[in-house]
Amino acid sequence: MPTTGYLNRPQWLTLRLATISLFGASCASFLLVVGNGNAVAQNPSALRSPSEFSAIQDTQARSRALFTEAAKVIMNPRCMNCHPATDRPLQGNDQHVHMPLVTRGSDGGGVAGNTCTACHTQRNFTLVDAASTYKSIPGHPRWGLAPIEMAWEGKSMGEICAQLKDPSRNGGRNLTLLHEHFAGDDLVAWAWNPGLGRIPVPGTQARLGDLIKAWIDTGAQCP
Repeated sequence: MPTTGYLNRPQWLTLRLATISLFGASCASFLLVVGNGNAVAQNPSALRSPSEFSAIQDTQARSRALFTEAAKVIMNPRCMNCHPATDRPLQGNDQHVHMPLVTRGSDGGGVAGNTCTACHTQRNFTLVDAASTYKSIPGHPRWGLAPIEMAWEGKSMGEICAQLKDPSRNGGRNLTLLHEHFAGDDLVAWAWNPGLGRIPVPGTQARLGDLIKAWIDTGAQCP
């Protein structure tokens, strides 16, 4: 699990000066769904288990209900912010346009001189300056925006569901690989360990994986 680093005063002063300089150059600060598969949410019971839907006798209706539950994670700002419909990422629970100005670039990692890794390292860092606007800088080795064909911003739950089943719009994944992505990808797991000042998604990654598998096993029906 990526841990949150606390910087001592000399390290902080160096980072603070570098951060101010980078922000002046509109450094990339993409809020993505990243982390590791062992991350645990603060409230595991906030996401219901597949067994809690067993009373729904109609298989298709149960499948839709399972996806609706999984969508509590998928459509959370921790996830949605990295799937914008434009070339600019989103930030915060209100999903405002990222500040400072950054752009997607050809690979989702920003553009020359203004890349994601200019500000984001391989793990979260907690800031110790009480006057700082942000309490932490999120990070992960694969920090960057999802491809534009995987954009979710502005779409309904049903539209996102249909998109997730389409390999041309989900990163080339069949349903088996889609389950593996949600259940075990450390890029997804960051959402349960987003750093100080951010609200994690509900449940746990294991619970999300169970919901996605049960959804697939019941026909992968969309709401």
